[in-house]
Amino acid sequence: MKHQARKDETLRFHKGQLLRVLAYIREHLDGPIELEAMASLACLSPFHFHRVFRGMTGEALMAHVRRLRLERAARQLRASSRPVIDVALEAGFDSHEAFTRAFKAAYVFSPTAFRRRSGPSPSLYAPSGVHYRPGVPLTDFRTQNKGLGSMKVKIVHLPPIRVAFLRHVGPYNECGLTWDRLCTWLGKEGLLGMGVRFIGVGYDDPECTPPEKVRYDACVEVGADFEPADGIGVQYIEGGDYACATHVGPYEQLSDVYTVLMGQWIPNQQRSLRNVPCFEIYLNTPENTAPEDLVTDVHVPLAPRSATP
Repeated sequence: MKHQARKDETLRFHKGQLLRVLAYIREHLDGPIELEAMASLACLSPFHFHRVFRGMTGEALMAHVRRLRLERAARQLRASSRPVIDVALEAGFDSHEAFTRAFKAAYVFSPTAFRRRSGPSPSLYAPSGVHYRPGVPLTDFRTQNKGLGSMKVKIVHLPPIRVAFLRHVGPYNECGLTWDRLCTWLGKEGLLGMGVRFIGVGYDDPECTPPEKVRYDACVEVGADFEPADGIGVQYIEGGDYACATHVGPYEQLSDVYTVLMGQWIPNQQRSLRNVPCFEIYLNTPENTAPEDLVTDVHVPLAPRSATP
């Protein structure tokens, strides 16, 4: 019973972090909703926040904002005779045409046709149950539990890992040349022996960071005697506790693994996130492995137990 009570308390803590954000969004739909500001409100790093938000609510941050703005627009169309373009601009669209396309995709009817129809304005589908409700305080939301399925997660304690690395800036799926350069150089130096670990560290979420600014470090574990040279640097991957899940399949699916781990598994445990980067250990290589057979250990940093509510 004490264990379950502790888990319930931890889940309430994580929900409380996001409730501050959800309530702020509903109350400030007319203003800018910036990722960094929302992450700060939830006391999370921007990268961690986006994964947690999507995992717990079932929606990406800006998809949630767009849906609430469309729900508000639908209410305004029914309750007033304001020009459609005014409603569109208030909803964050820069043209009548863009608003009409988005509104019709959500409500089937064009804004003008919707206004002519009778009956209350229907709410759009919301996985979290959070809708635009003027004057009604937000006190709770539905957390998501889809995606956990058969995912097996273990908590591992790791020492700091010393790695040689090259920084890639750009889409994650274009980091191949960076890996080629790193491995070619290390291979010539005889540093790619049996048992060496190949590690990727991603610093940005491509859903909220422009593709040309996404940062990723291609890393290979090295010993204490390795010295940086020819543009190849050295850094330590921070030690400590990590939630680890093994993914079998294409790298393009790794984003979903992070979302489930950070937004569903961790909030239901007696742990919380630590604000250091996540990382991946690649157990085979796409050079000689079909995408569906690639094996990756995903590591998500956990705060010390003493820091968990």
